[in-house]
Amino acid sequence: MAAAEDRAEAPGIVIDEMEVDGQRLRYAVKGGPAERPPLLMFNGIGANLELGFPFLNALGETRAIIFDVPGVGGSPLPRLPYRPRTLARWAKGLCERLGHQVVDVSGVSWGGGMAQQFAFQYPRACRRLVLAATAPGWTMVPGKPDVLSKMASIRRYTDRGYMRSIAAEIYGGDFRADPTHIERHAAGMRPQSQKGYLMQLAAMAGWTSLPWLWSLRQPTLVMAGTDDPLVPVANARLLHRMIPKARLHLVDNGHLFLVTRAEESAATVEAFLKAADPMEAGA
Repeated sequence: MAAAEDRAEAPGIVIDEMEVDGQRLRYAVKGGPAERPPLLMFNGIGANLELGFPFLNALGETRAIIFDVPGVGGSPLPRLPYRPRTLARWAKGLCERLGHQVVDVSGVSWGGGMAQQFAFQYPRACRRLVLAATAPGWTMVPGKPDVLSKMASIRRYTDRGYMRSIAAEIYGGDFRADPTHIERHAAGMRPQSQKGYLMQLAAMAGWTSLPWLWSLRQPTLVMAGTDDPLVPVANARLLHRMIPKARLHLVDNGHLFLVTRAEESAATVEAFLKAADPMEAGA
């Protein structure tokens, strides 16, 4: 661990680097009370960890861990292409080296698939699961083709002007009504590599959780925006039906409600994580 390079990027958040199974990972840790396991967060495709800071900052009483996927942000490219099971192994190794054998797990969009994989692959290491604006892989109910084509292009992370021009169309919700959300989101982006972005796309090729969603035993909070052009709300309803202990929470917003409605979203997530009966919390 490069302790000498620790630096606080926001109050209570520290960024560092660590090697796990031969792969260097750049990660951030948000401190907090130790009564519950920390929340391990999987970000969306192409998203560096700083883009999760609005949500992390809104978590009042929850420790959290987030990291840059190899090839994204500050984590170097992996030597070989990877699959979701590999990323889940790296994430588990990171948590263990930070001293956590059990974590709560969340994932947004692309990262929601990784969160599902982690919960399935390491059921004893995942206490509770939070799935936001996500789907069960290639078997998802797709968004509009023109929206998906814009999402699949790395240009939205390398060209801030282009991001500003398409943000309302691909993210919906608050991005349609308030341009300041677009500016704040663009300001948090870091340049991405074409190869790293393509590796993320390839990692999910052919992956689906539908055959085993029924086997997940973690209490699960499924969150979705009702105005999400990328991942239609039908996907959240499908996850809710397929996961035995799932609760559905709909937000009158778009794809990035965790960012634009950070305080509201964090309160919902924390109530779920803290509750003695998570299936009733905030229902």
